[in-house]
Amino acid sequence: MVCNFKDANRKGNSFRIPFLNKIIAVVVALAIWQIAAMCIHQKILLVTPIEVFARLFTIWQVPHFGISVWFTFYHIAGGFLLGVVLGIVCAVLANRFPVVETLLWPWMATIKSVPVASFVVICLIWLSAQHLSVFISFLIVLPIIYQNVLSGLRAVNPQMEEMARVYGMSPMKKLRYITIPQLTPFLMSGFTVTTGMAWKAGVAAEIIGTPNGSVGQQLYLAKIYLDTDDLLAWTVIIVVISVLSEKLFLFFLKKVLRA
Repeated sequence: MVCNFKDANRKGNSFRIPFLNKIIAVVVALAIWQIAAMCIHQKILLVTPIEVFARLFTIWQVPHFGISVWFTFYHIAGGFLLGVVLGIVCAVLANRFPVVETLLWPWMATIKSVPVASFVVICLIWLSAQHLSVFISFLIVLPIIYQNVLSGLRAVNPQMEEMARVYGMSPMKKLRYITIPQLTPFLMSGFTVTTGMAWKAGVAAEIIGTPNGSVGQQLYLAKIYLDTDDLLAWTVIIVVISVLSEKLFLFFLKKVLRA
């Protein structure tokens, strides 16, 4: 089974877009954006990428810039990690006890189906705006990690488990040499999807709840004052932090899983 996963990964790598092609695609997209902004010629509606790029070098001068970025980062990261831990725990229990999977099914189905905006409005009744992004990020991550880990646990080769029993492998060795290697592709897939989704949902929650000192509040103010360059500059910052967070988390996760 491990060899099959590795072969699948190699096949998947062959379909990746070459780096040079990505650069060309980005340049083309920016050129289209520049032309569209020049044709519209209304900064309120659309500013040029050059203006947004220039604003990125000055936006750090906005009062409480660092505080806003840190506030949003640790709230969303906290919700993400909470969703990961609880999702794994629930998946392990559901795999071990079928009744747990049955009891969790309506909750997971509801969380996956209800729009984020509805959750945000409902949660504002119970939670303060300061903690809203934590809970919303948690809700987005939980069902995806749960389903991926549960699928991974059920994909473990029964013959490998039987071999572990015959040779008297300890639970820790079985976990390290059999379960984790076969579970890794499912974990990596789930984490790759949920890191970006956690940021999208978390920032959306902040825009609706507008907690003081958050990136969501900065986006809301930019919209209110029609500062389109600020709006897009903050959006770029969110994308960059989200991508960096994903890369760093996956890097450390690979190190841990291969240890």
